[in-house]
Amino acid sequence: MRLNQNTLLLGKKVVLVPYTSEHVPRYHEWMKSEELQRLTASEPLTLEQEYAMQCSWREDADKCTFIVLDAEKWQAQPVPTEESCMAGDVNLFLTDVEDPTLGEIEVMIAEPSCRGQGFGTEAALLMMSYGGDVQTDNE
Repeated sequence: MRLNQNTLLLGKKVVLVPYTSEHVPRYHEWMKSEELQRLTASEPLTLEQEYAMQCSWREDADKCTFIVLDAEKWQAQPVPTEESCMAGDVNLFLTDVEDPTLGEIEVMIAEPSCRGQGFGTEAALLMMSYGGDVQTDNE
């Protein structure tokens, strides 16, 4: 979704940034995990397919994807590289074209060291708030 292409959402534990091609190599490495494939009902993709998927998600009008960054790591770096701070992703899918207030949120905290710290909860809350704000702005 191009709507969020210049959006950064800052929480206490996580920072949400748009999913860009910069994130694809790390994301691709995560998705090689059989555990993550099973938990997300995903099939393994080639790196080239992963780049194509990132482009399609960016262009899709009913899908909004952010990469979840570890806020502490991100803020501690003088020049933060997002890839080194990546924890997972969060997606908002608009599920009813007739009622844009309905949607589905998916959260994946892929980085094992980031699990169990509330990153997923905060990412979901930030995404719900963002989705509500965007919907209000579009009315």
